[in-house]
Amino acid sequence: MGKIINYFETYFDWFYIPRITVVDAIEIVIIAILIYYIMDWFKKTRAWTLIKGILVLLLFTGLAMVFQFNTILWIVRNTISVGVIALIIIFQPEFRRALEQLGRKQFISSFFSSEESERSRKLDKRVLTEITKAVYAMAEVKTGALIVLEQEVRLGDYERTGIAIDAEVSSQLLINIFEHNTPLHDGAVLIRDNRIVSATCYLPLSDNLDINKALGTRHRAAIGVSEVSDSITIIVSEETGAVSIAVSGRIIRNLSRDRFPEQIEELRKHETAVNKVKWRKGLGKHEK
Repeated sequence: MGKIINYFETYFDWFYIPRITVVDAIEIVIIAILIYYIMDWFKKTRAWTLIKGILVLLLFTGLAMVFQFNTILWIVRNTISVGVIALIIIFQPEFRRALEQLGRKQFISSFFSSEESERSRKLDKRVLTEITKAVYAMAEVKTGALIVLEQEVRLGDYERTGIAIDAEVSSQLLINIFEHNTPLHDGAVLIRDNRIVSATCYLPLSDNLDINKALGTRHRAAIGVSEVSDSITIIVSEETGAVSIAVSGRIIRNLSRDRFPEQIEELRKHETAVNKVKWRKGLGKHEK
């Protein structure tokens, strides 16, 4: 019997359950809160897409270790230091803003705030109706407009390039913003959670060489922001008055007023349900 006990003691010698004290529990809670806050912070920026790419690389490295792909492991070992420096450079704007928030002591309040959990992503029918009225009123008089509907991917980087508004969406306000010779008419309007949060926002221009040359800077900017996020961007052409929608790197042109609200709802449901689906088929098929 003693030999059996000694055997099991030896066999399970590696299996050790540490004693957890109150201090350990508090430390675990603090670390969990910090990890959650950091992940939530990344998710609110475009860096979240880069983080997912890094996770894929880590998974690939793990597989290389399991199957002993020595050449791949050698490359990883010799490039990891460069990769760390590259990450610091890539995430530099996010790190800077995080340190600024830390200095302003806003990180605690933002963590305990329930605003994110209570936020509704649904576009109200009233808001969609107001947008439709404004878009086609501007289309009739050929007033150029660029309206971005934010979805899951936060567009804080572009919001900060504009002027903060934080107002209810109304057709009169949108028309007034894009009216010629007004201070806010240049740039894009950003709509988040059924409110206009910023105007005169600068959007990234698409560098896709297949874009139809007939499309101007406004359309290229709309396609550009749709390539880096799941946003839906509405464009009113200043030259033709045509209404278009840019989403997932493609553009749908010349939408009728009857079709417009239905198209917006379809795209929103599609982008929400299949956020990872790419609709890029070259800008010969880039247009509808």
